[in-house]
Amino acid sequence: MPLRLVKFALSPEHSEPPMFRPPDRLKSSYDAVIIGAGGHGLAAAYYLARDHGIRDVAVLERSYLGGGNTGRNTTIIRSNYLTPEGVKFYDESVRTWQDLSQDFDLNLFYANRGHFTLAHTDASVRTMRWRAEVNKHYGIDSELVSPDQVQQACPQLDLSCGGKAPIQAALYHAPGSIARHDAVAWGYGRGADQRGVEIHQQTEVTGITVKSGRVTAVQTTKGQIETPRVLCAVAGFTPRLLAMVGLRSPLVIHPLQAMVSEPMKPWLNPIVVSGSLHVYVSQTARGELVMGASLDPYELHSTRSTLEFVEGLAARMLELFPFLSQAKVVRQWGGMADMTPDFAPIMGKTPIQGFYLDAGWGTWGFKATPVCGKTMAYTVANDQNHKLITEFSLERFTNYALLGEKGAASVGH
Repeated sequence: MPLRLVKFALSPEHSEPPMFRPPDRLKSSYDAVIIGAGGHGLAAAYYLARDHGIRDVAVLERSYLGGGNTGRNTTIIRSNYLTPEGVKFYDESVRTWQDLSQDFDLNLFYANRGHFTLAHTDASVRTMRWRAEVNKHYGIDSELVSPDQVQQACPQLDLSCGGKAPIQAALYHAPGSIARHDAVAWGYGRGADQRGVEIHQQTEVTGITVKSGRVTAVQTTKGQIETPRVLCAVAGFTPRLLAMVGLRSPLVIHPLQAMVSEPMKPWLNPIVVSGSLHVYVSQTARGELVMGASLDPYELHSTRSTLEFVEGLAARMLELFPFLSQAKVVRQWGGMADMTPDFAPIMGKTPIQGFYLDAGWGTWGFKATPVCGKTMAYTVANDQNHKLITEFSLERFTNYALLGEKGAASVGH
């Protein structure tokens, strides 16, 4: 580290206040408790305080802020989904993303790149055309493009994919973007803190009290909290929290792994996704390639990563970009993806009065962070599901009203 940078960091002339206040202790009661200090939980706290005036809120985190899936994802933002419910929901999120840096007065490194979903088979081409038409119907900028148009946008791409799966077409989604995941968590956390919300890290929830079908208190490793409202936003830990209130869900937890390359000069502007090859990749502002694949094919509540994943993903990356054979992988990680049968989230009220759920995000939760915060804040404040999430309710699994989002949610995170 350069000496002048150290001097700048230690100089009292350039001192910066901490991002969040360190709360002294838990109070005995709060108007609302949010379990999970990831992007979704912090966004809900931010909008509860900003838009609904509910500031007596405690956000509880068993580890550290943004240390779950918020800090373990690949930061892709898009709205090119397949169902009308999904398209409208994610489009609202994309519009909110565009102004977040100004809202927070914090650089989120939000960058509009464009998003290519490659089609390697006739069936994939039909699905991409279908998605494009649904998107256009709802005013989303998506279109089916030819291999030549893909090549023009990304000259380094091998259209033949090593001769194994030639690219026949692609769905191009112009609003596709990326952002800095840690900065998003910090921005929402700081904004909530400035409005009076308390963020308690290293505070694990050990139990939830329900009396006469209503939430009354939350037990933690630092004491009990009385509260009439609890929002659960804990991703892969959701089944454990639901068990505390006697609820069940169809969630299945799968590991989802990713890896990042050494920094290199910018060459990949768009986001490139291939469902057939099970790979997606974008390049960060620092020059790293952020790469991911499909879910691990087994249920496991763990964030470990494996050599098998790196070997498989590297092989598929080389089919798309053969010139990367000498590039080095510098880091890999894993997250816990809470998957639903229809690849759509579970949001809103539950059979337990005062207990609200934001879960089932699987591999696509980061892009929904702003709209989840807004809709869940509205739901908690009004005890009524926001109109954008009515189709995402938990009861759809008992009413057989499932959504068919797998064609747009799988792999292309």
